[in-house]
Amino acid sequence: MSAPAAALELKGLKKSFDRPAVDGLDLTVRAGEFYALLGPNGAGKTTTLRMVAGLLVPDAGEISIFGVDARRDPVAAKHLVAWVSDEPMIYEKLTPFEYLEFVAGLWSLDAATAEARARALFDWLGLAPHAHERCQGFSKGMRQKVALAGALVHAPRLIILDEPLTGLDAGSARQVKEVFAERVRAGVTVIMTTHILEVAERMAERIGVLARGRLIAEGSLEELRRQAGKAGSSLEEVFLDLVAEQVEAA
Repeated sequence: MSAPAAALELKGLKKSFDRPAVDGLDLTVRAGEFYALLGPNGAGKTTTLRMVAGLLVPDAGEISIFGVDARRDPVAAKHLVAWVSDEPMIYEKLTPFEYLEFVAGLWSLDAATAEARARALFDWLGLAPHAHERCQGFSKGMRQKVALAGALVHAPRLIILDEPLTGLDAGSARQVKEVFAERVRAGVTVIMTTHILEVAERMAERIGVLARGRLIAEGSLEELRRQAGKAGSSLEEVFLDLVAEQVEAA
């Protein structure tokens, strides 16, 4: 049986600011999987995902998204990707419908396709009753749903989530998690960073642990348990042990 196709391949990826933030990172995410990228503050998680999304330029290394060289052809790569951050980035003077209409125009979607996708996303996310209300009065959970709808309107194959549940109430968080899980069941690849390790433990098929800009551990929860010598432990215990080992070795 052939190996699953790669949604994302990083080779020797580097980015420095005052010091190396991402330091020769090699990483492969398979098509159609939910992958959690974990690490302590300053480990390089957000910097890595910003480079994948085309929001930061790497100092060195390769980024391949479904076989597209993101450094050589960034426009083609961006057509395959959606970026959802912890802080919803929407135009609050617009209604959700107007916002999706605007975003769809940026992706050059025809009007009929854009409207059909917008209505489907609004129904799916529970936004239909609010589709023509100004976003400025929405809660953070509602604004995050609008941002998510905007990220999905061009039907991306790779969704990048940077702390997407931060500040959401339990109901909104549950609904957003269900959306991600359904996308994965439909064959979309999801990469998520989160400090809520219970979410990663429950949702991710594979987990990568970053420290000092390098991948120090990777695998299913059971594989990480074996690596850390923590049979039966929670992801939190395994994560803390792996990171502590890296700090002691530095």
